[in-house]
Amino acid sequence: MKKVLILGGQGNASVIANAIMDANKRGANEYQFTGYINDRDNAEEIEGYPVKGGLGDIPRFIDEGYYFLNTIYKIDGQRERIQLFDSLNIPDERLAVFVHPTAYIAANVEFGPGSVVMPNAIISTSVKLGKCARVMIGAIISHNCTIGAHTFVAAGSCSGSNLKVGEGVHISMNCTIREFLTIGNYSTLAMGSVLLKDMGELEIWAGNPAKLLRNAQ
Repeated sequence: MKKVLILGGQGNASVIANAIMDANKRGANEYQFTGYINDRDNAEEIEGYPVKGGLGDIPRFIDEGYYFLNTIYKIDGQRERIQLFDSLNIPDERLAVFVHPTAYIAANVEFGPGSVVMPNAIISTSVKLGKCARVMIGAIISHNCTIGAHTFVAAGSCSGSNLKVGEGVHISMNCTIREFLTIGNYSTLAMGSVLLKDMGELEIWAGNPAKLLRNAQ
C-alpha cells in the first residue's frame, strides 16, 4: 500500500485518516495512513497517531516515497493557505486520490490530484473534482458539475446539477444549492443555507434563501 501523510490535525485531517483506516478494514488496499504533518503546538501525536514532522520536512518525505493529502485551510484565509500549499511543491503524482468504498461514484467522474470523497457521498455523472477538492460524508453532487481546486463540500450538503464552483470555496453542512449556478472563488456558503442565486468571488452568504452577509478577506 502507498503510505499517506495528511497535512493538518484534529478535525478534517483526523476524520479523513479514520476513513482511510475504515476503508482498509473493508478491503481497500491502495493507501495506508501513516501519520500527520503538523507544525502546531509541537505535538508528537494526534488522537493516538504520530506527527511525523512539519511542513519543512516534506522534501524528505517526498524522497522517502510518501503520498500526501492536504487539509490546511481557513475560511477568510483560503488564498493564503492555498499559496502556502503551492509553495511546498508537492508533485501532483504524489497527491493521493482517496475515495471511500461506500461512496457512489459514476463511471465518468474526474478526480484531481489530492481529491477526497468520504463515506456515503454521491457523485453523479460528468462531475469534475479539482485538485485537493474534498467531498465529505453523505454529500451529494449532481451531474455535470465542475468543483474547483481546494474546494470543501461539507457533510450532508446537496448540490444541484451543472454548477460551476470556483477555487477554494467552502460549502458548509446541510446546504442546498440550486442547479445551473456559479459560485466564485474563495467564497463561503454558511451552514444550512439554500442558495438560489449566483455567488461572487470572496463572498459569504447565509440563510434560506441565502443572501450576501459580507465580503471575505
